[in-house]
Formats: sequence, structure tokens, C-alpha cells
Amino acid sequence: MSFEHYPLNPCEINWSDLYREPELVGGILNVWREDGVPANVPLMNTESNVSWSLTDPMQDLFAGLWLADSVGAFLTQGGAVYYHSPIQPEPLRPGCQAWSTYGNFVADEKVEIKQHTAQYFASRMLNLDWVKHGAGIHQLYPASTDLQDDAEHELITAYAVKRPDGNWSLLVVNKDPSNPHEVNIAFENNGKEAANGFMGQVKVVTFGAAEYVWHSSGATSHADPDGPAKRSTMEWNPGQRVLLPKASVTVLTGKVEGL
Repeated sequence: MSFEHYPLNPCEINWSDLYREPELVGGILNVWREDGVPANVPLMNTESNVSWSLTDPMQDLFAGLWLADSVGAFLTQGGAVYYHSPIQPEPLRPGCQAWSTYGNFVADEKVEIKQHTAQYFASRMLNLDWVKHGAGIHQLYPASTDLQDDAEHELITAYAVKRPDGNWSLLVVNKDPSNPHEVNIAFENNGKEAANGFMGQVKVVTFGAAEYVWHSSGATSHADPDGPAKRSTMEWNPGQRVLLPKASVTVLTGKVEGL
């Protein structure tokens, strides 16, 4: 069964709406089941974006973080298929608050691509770094975090997948717009913490406020810098901590001892 997901009022969006997306996605999936959709019928989100109408945050970093959280929460909570739409190149047009675009690209009036939006970079991380596109069956596992702000917003969300090649990938979203956070990462096996978590070399891909800034200036609105995601590798040591930059999406990929 397919449905669309455009959750936020275009003229009332603020940063705190990011914290709501996992709950909104879970609520949607639960409602369909409670309304009688059988458990063996796949639920497919076949069209989605931040809002149903053009709005300033749609091509900004906000939208990239929103997409990572939306996809991670949807698949982890039992959704079967997720389509982000539309993604085609199109010119900027006036929307609520500022000029904007639905797509993954900023194009001119001749539909020639000039730049990429934040959702483009987030989409690449989801399809090529978190999971391995076309590689086979991936196994999703629940993940949880314990960092909240004074308003009890969950600042960091995480989504874990074991890939067909035996590597584990963690998709981690730091939704704090002002502060980086250094975190510990632990894996559990049958309720017991794995000895060393990641081991050996771990690939790190990060996209956030340091890689992308949108400047609103009407028809000439643009991003500077305009990506790409930052890529590096690190040697994982016992007790290793990871720094999550402010307002960022990070993917960590590597082997996990015993899993």
C-alpha cells in the first residue's frame, strides 16, 4: 500500500521540527496498521519531501538532515519502500519565506544544473555509504541514543545496518544546530556489549554545516560551500570516541568484532 509523506507546514517550519520526524514516521506506520492494513502488506512511501509546497528550508541543510532521519526511521520501523520525490532539475521559484526548489539540483531557466541541494548529498550518503546500492539484502537493527537538550529533544538519532559484505554501517544525525558532540558507540549481541565494537579501519563520511551553507537572495539564491561530503578513514581503538559536527549527517562503516 502506497502513501505520500509531506509533513511540515511550509510557512511555519523551524529547526525544532527536525526532532519530530522519527515520531511522525512511526506514527504514520502505526496508524495504517491500526486502520486495518494487514501485517503482510508492505507499506510504501512513494512520494515525500519536507513540505507539500515550496519553502525556504527545502534546499537548505535542514532538508538534508530531515531526509536522513526520515529514511532511517521509516526503514527501521518497518516501512518497505521509500521514494524521495521529486528529484528532477528545475529553476528556483518563489515559495513561502524565500525562493526554493523541490529537486536535488539548482538549475537555471534552461534547466541546466548549476548546483546541488543538501538533499542531493544526503541521498548519496544514504544510497552509497550507509547501504550498498545493488549489493543484496541488508539487515536493519535498532539503535538508540541518550543525549537530549533542555527541552528533552533527542539531539542525536542513529540507524544501524549490517551490509551484505559483512560490514556494519551507522547513520548518525546530529540535529544540534549549534554544537558538535563527542560520542561513544557500543554494539550489543544478545543483550551483552560487544568487546571492542568497530575494529581496524573505519570509513567516515560527514556532511553538515561545514560542507554546505545556503544563501537566500531571491532568484540568485545559492549554496556556498556546496559540498561535497567530507571523507576519511580512522583506525579504531578500544574506547574510541567520535566527534559529530554540529548540524550534520555522519556514516561510519567497518567491521564489528563478533558480529
